[in-house]
Amino acid sequence: MQKVCIVGASGYTGVELLRLLNLHNEVQINQITSRQYTGKALVDVFPHFQKSKYQNLIFSSELTLESDIYFLCLPHEASLDLAKKLIDAGKTVIDLSAAYRIKDETAYPEYYRFSHKYTDLLEKAAYGLPEVYRNQIKNSKLIANPGCYPTATLLGLYPALKEKIITDEFIVVNALSGISGAGRGLKQQFHYPEAFGDAYAYNPLKHRHIPEIEDKIKDISKQDIKIRFTPHILPVSRGMIANITFKTDATAEKLKEIYQSTYKDEPFIRFVEKPPHIKHVAGSNFCDIYIAKDERTGSAVVITAIDNLGKGASSQAVQNMNVVLGIDETKYLKELSEVSILFP
Repeated sequence: MQKVCIVGASGYTGVELLRLLNLHNEVQINQITSRQYTGKALVDVFPHFQKSKYQNLIFSSELTLESDIYFLCLPHEASLDLAKKLIDAGKTVIDLSAAYRIKDETAYPEYYRFSHKYTDLLEKAAYGLPEVYRNQIKNSKLIANPGCYPTATLLGLYPALKEKIITDEFIVVNALSGISGAGRGLKQQFHYPEAFGDAYAYNPLKHRHIPEIEDKIKDISKQDIKIRFTPHILPVSRGMIANITFKTDATAEKLKEIYQSTYKDEPFIRFVEKPPHIKHVAGSNFCDIYIAKDERTGSAVVITAIDNLGKGASSQAVQNMNVVLGIDETKYLKELSEVSILFP
């Protein structure tokens, strides 16, 4: 029985991990941390955990080294140092921040406002997208769990990048996310009266996920393909859509053949005949993919839908943990994913 610690367990991704791991009988959560709720029981902070086997687990502020696997649900710079400490202690780390996602160390000062101090560890980190990097994940002690926008985008691009069917120098991605993607911290634009009934683009020229996506595009395709990425906020709590277009000579039939062949053995990829809905993936680890060809413009149209807190964060982290442990990676995720939270 592997012991698990969730660091920063009171944030959205931490609470989602608690929900998922509550069903997981291959591991045992033995520590949860939160500065805000130190000394309080889980059930006292989150009453929906009443009768959970972890309801009386106490939030602590001081991290111990008594666990085997550590999920880091922390800001990027905090994860940067803590991951190093834990790896040096021989622990397995699944980091939900961006601290170890991008191999190009020069991206961190520009996009995250800190310099990367552990470039040797950065090089060893596995990018936690199992559909693409499963073999690296199996053999790594440090898993850099992808961001939600990069997950939705890269799963929509991987088959095309792998087969080198993109004929232009850039890809256009318009993505829409639920408000939970911004975290639980209080920000005026995410208060209910401000967010309800509204939708808007933000950081349309320099979003911090751009270098992460471009880093993996280059790694997969061995080409310098840029991304024209525009994120948007939707007035919903969870869910994400990525609308991806790129030039290609492949026919609609060939596109579908390439995508279905690439993902034929992937348990959490589903193909849909109509553009996907976020309600159909809410609470799950699925990525729904729609593929079409706009013959008028010569562009492929790929639309993906994921739960930004699920496949975009916590359930993907559990999938990565299953890969590391060498057990069925769908274990305790498939059952949760088969029926979505239709009315979240």
